[in-house]
Amino acid sequence: MQRPIYKRIVLKLSGEALAGERGFGLAPAVLDSIASQIRDVRDLGVQIAVVVGAGNFWRGRLGEEMGMDRASADYMGMLATVMNSLALQDAIEKYNVDTRVMTAVEMRQVAEPFIRRRAIRHLEKGRVVIFAAGTGNPYFTTDTTAALRAAEIEAEAILMGKQGVEGVYDSDPRKNKDAVKYAEISYHEVLTKGLQVMDSTATALCMDNQIPLIVFDMMGDDYVRRVILGEDVGQTYVRGDKS
Repeated sequence: MQRPIYKRIVLKLSGEALAGERGFGLAPAVLDSIASQIRDVRDLGVQIAVVVGAGNFWRGRLGEEMGMDRASADYMGMLATVMNSLALQDAIEKYNVDTRVMTAVEMRQVAEPFIRRRAIRHLEKGRVVIFAAGTGNPYFTTDTTAALRAAEIEAEAILMGKQGVEGVYDSDPRKNKDAVKYAEISYHEVLTKGLQVMDSTATALCMDNQIPLIVFDMMGDDYVRRVILGEDVGQTYVRGDKS
């Protein structure tokens, strides 16, 4: 019987992934698929924390284009991540998996405030924890949130689920059919080559804390469980070292 190669992970999902082919809002079938994959991984004994973006509802740079103050636009994005987190929580709990949403911006009527030790305790009890509202500060992305929370809860890896993209390429495979995919790459190379894996703040945070990153296609069948078991689904490993 295969055993998971990680005991505690952070799963990073883009908001667009939750929208599916619609590109906006929430796709029930996608939520159900993600929830069932999370359930399957949890059943392997893996402790799972989730960070989800907000691109299916709102992007801070859209607010900037409208002439909105950057901080206000970012706070709107944080609220959108809470909407996504609550929807994902509902989908996961339909599979009888206890789930907690913890927010960096307090809203006690709908979610718990983020407290590091409490989050770890939830994970140890087998609950899925969803970190919402980013870091609670403007000018920071949900990529940085994933890196920060992974360091705080001492996660062994970050799994970054992409929508229809298998891993890390030297250029955008959607625009360049000759783009070359990396099987493995270091954070230092990601920074020096200017690869758009995650923003530079998140990349540096992962590198400094030696947290490995696995980039894979979230839309693939059962890919989350297969990655956890160490199977090859076309993913890219970003090494958590400084070399």
